[in-house]
Amino acid sequence: MRVLVIEDDLKVASFIEAALKQESYAVDVLHEGIGAGDQAGAVDYDAVVLDLMLPDRTGLQVLRDIRSRKGSLPVLVLTAKASLDERVAGLDAGADDYMTKPFALVELSARLRALLRRGAPRETVLRVADLVDTIRRTVHRAGVSVSLKPKEYALLEFLMRHSDRPVTKSLIIEHVWDIHFDSISNVVEVHINSLRRKIDRGFDRPLIHTVRGVGYVLSDAPP
Repeated sequence: MRVLVIEDDLKVASFIEAALKQESYAVDVLHEGIGAGDQAGAVDYDAVVLDLMLPDRTGLQVLRDIRSRKGSLPVLVLTAKASLDERVAGLDAGADDYMTKPFALVELSARLRALLRRGAPRETVLRVADLVDTIRRTVHRAGVSVSLKPKEYALLEFLMRHSDRPVTKSLIIEHVWDIHFDSISNVVEVHINSLRRKIDRGFDRPLIHTVRGVGYVLSDAPP
């Protein structure tokens, strides 16, 4: 899952970024509102965490800009503005949730998960054939528990969320590793091979398939 954090306080932004990355999110950070709407519209984000007190534009302006481009993109406002009128204004401007500072990271994480579930309630449990992921890093295949490292889990979840179509190597790198595409790196291939050993080995029907010239797909039927 890819999240855009718009926060002008460098320490707070770094704090949020580190915490979300520990939970296997890919995170982009902006410290100003100029260009935030353009980036939110151009990149396939799953959610936005938005501060309202930005140096160049108000957070409400940024929020309205995002809403005009992507009406269904979940936006969580995180701000020091705590009055009732300010909370109402933020929600009326299009925020899906509103948190005030100071805040607890565990609550921010929980509220973000709730927003993502709200946007895609069918995905509370991901399932492809006999492979099941409960979105709590608990993965089973045919009832047998599968132990995965954080990046392996992030890669598997990304493949399961896009199991209806092949995904490219560059898209995987951007969402799972939060870096720009590097055609030289074999990090995707290494982790795909590791997943295949853990997910497909010992089963007659493989689920992870290579689509030549495109990328990879997780499916119960060969592409």
